[in-house]
Amino acid sequence: MRFLIFILASFLLTSCQQKTASTSISVADYFTYGDSIQAGGVKMIPIKTPVGDFKVWIKRFGTHPKIKILLLHGGPAMTHEYMECFETFFQKEGFEFYEYDQLGSYYSDQPTDSTLWTTDRFVEEVEQVRQAIGADSSNFYVLGNSWGGILGMEYALKYQKNLKALLVANMMASAPEYGKYADDVLAKQMKPDVLAEIRAIEAKKDFANPRYMELLIPNFYKEHLCRLTTWPDGFNRSMKHGNGVIYTMMQGPSEFGIGGRLAKWDIKNRLKEITIPTLMIGAKHDTMDPKAMEEQSKLVQKGRYLYCPDGSHLAMWDDQKVFMTGVIQFIHDVDSGNL
Repeated sequence: MRFLIFILASFLLTSCQQKTASTSISVADYFTYGDSIQAGGVKMIPIKTPVGDFKVWIKRFGTHPKIKILLLHGGPAMTHEYMECFETFFQKEGFEFYEYDQLGSYYSDQPTDSTLWTTDRFVEEVEQVRQAIGADSSNFYVLGNSWGGILGMEYALKYQKNLKALLVANMMASAPEYGKYADDVLAKQMKPDVLAEIRAIEAKKDFANPRYMELLIPNFYKEHLCRLTTWPDGFNRSMKHGNGVIYTMMQGPSEFGIGGRLAKWDIKNRLKEITIPTLMIGAKHDTMDPKAMEEQSKLVQKGRYLYCPDGSHLAMWDDQKVFMTGVIQFIHDVDSGNL
């Protein structure tokens, strides 16, 4: 028995040494950020805009010279909180990654100048964040969900020279096509009387009416946004902390279709310009057409498609194993030069 224990101990020690050697990062190094005052990786990053200087909130996890992942949340103007599920999976892999509240979101500055809420201005913000975290084309990965996918694609079209890879989760490259899918496919899955009442409220533009969300949450959000019986705490906090003014201005009053400044957004015919490795993620129950996500993976030059058969718009939650396994494999494949 003692001999067996010795053999097992030797095996475990060797395995740990090999794992450390393969990443070239010790546990102590992984959690060392070089700050004089340790704040758990949290910093406020200065951002310059056409109307003044502001700060955005980021939280860094880990240290990895070859893999630095910036998470772009949806909304616009939701928060990083619903993306906290990446913490368990990415830390196990030893990835360096950043949760980040975009300008106007709850943990960042919230200026009121409406000229700030444009896709182009947000792209420049992401570029300033990249510079602040010291990422470049040798190690910079952007993972965007929903609006974060729009932002990620737009960033790649302008700054892909600074990117290692792009991951787009649950976002079609054409807002008009997204709206058409919502009308032609998703709306028809609702009970006719429910849909009629929703449409009546929309026709009156009575979006502040509590009945609107009373109808959408069980009949649309629970079906296509997050299908878990109990919504995760991080998602609930993100919904609670969302900036409704910015969200409505850019996206419209709900996820049931798209309006606002993004209503005519369409870069589908420009996807061929994206030359870096790109993962497109679709889900069966998503607000976005999963077939469109698959098509997008073929329009970029080095694309891969990940399908989540049990997932919705937040497939990182309701089809977590498939989602995270596919995302992690993609990152490892890019890092090893296999894509």
